[in-house]
Amino acid sequence: MIARVFATTAKYVTLVLAAIVAVLPLVVVLFAAFKTSEEYATTTPLTPPANWLNVANFVTAFESGKMLLGFANTTFILAVSVTGTVIIGTMAAYALDRFDFRFKKLVFAAFLVATLVPSVTTQVATFQVVNQLGLFNSHWAAIVLFLGTDIISIYIFVQFMQSIPRSIDEAAMLDGANRFTIYWRLILPLLKPAIATVVIIRGIAIYNEFYIPFLYMPSQQLGVVSTSLFRFQGPFGSQWEVIGAGAMIVIIPTLVLFLILQRYIYNGVTAGATK
Repeated sequence: MIARVFATTAKYVTLVLAAIVAVLPLVVVLFAAFKTSEEYATTTPLTPPANWLNVANFVTAFESGKMLLGFANTTFILAVSVTGTVIIGTMAAYALDRFDFRFKKLVFAAFLVATLVPSVTTQVATFQVVNQLGLFNSHWAAIVLFLGTDIISIYIFVQFMQSIPRSIDEAAMLDGANRFTIYWRLILPLLKPAIATVVIIRGIAIYNEFYIPFLYMPSQQLGVVSTSLFRFQGPFGSQWEVIGAGAMIVIIPTLVLFLILQRYIYNGVTAGATK
């Protein structure tokens, strides 16, 4: 009985501590967003702002940080990258699951090794390739890199693909359908749960990405929402209250989307892990 009470107490204490660790940074950013520069300099990070109606920081972040342009650029990159990820990922998964060919296991192993290699270790070679292709300082640099590094999505699609009976393919082939018709009209619609999972997970990852847009798209006209906040960081100091307001502007769409679609994320990941 004592052991059970202790285990239950330890469980809830751990959950409360984890919640505090997750929420505390957001609270600090939220408080900073409503403070003036003088108030931010004279109060602690956990001190609530004196005026919750002070939206000057949000106006400055949105206008001076060109957040509207950042949202437009992010939307374009996100739409093209996620669409390409779904098409390339489902096609690759279909080929890997349905076709038998030489070195099939080697291909799977190569994908696994690629996920284990830190991307920062290959950035010199990657930068040279992007530059030689003439993609540097354009939206397509980020799009190509997002498409080329999304191996996890292929694994998710393969896991779902293995749950689709091969008899569907065989029946369609008996009716005269070719492989592309089977993929496009039969397999792709059956992969809707996996597609929803990949779209949500990959979309949030691309939306939050900072390193690739910052390195490969230095032009201010190509800035995305994550790099827009960097305009308020300078050699003579940082406007942390404005950065906090900009961060809240960036966080809100992701938070709303996650709250609306969280059941699809959990269900999709769980189903993909067990099939």
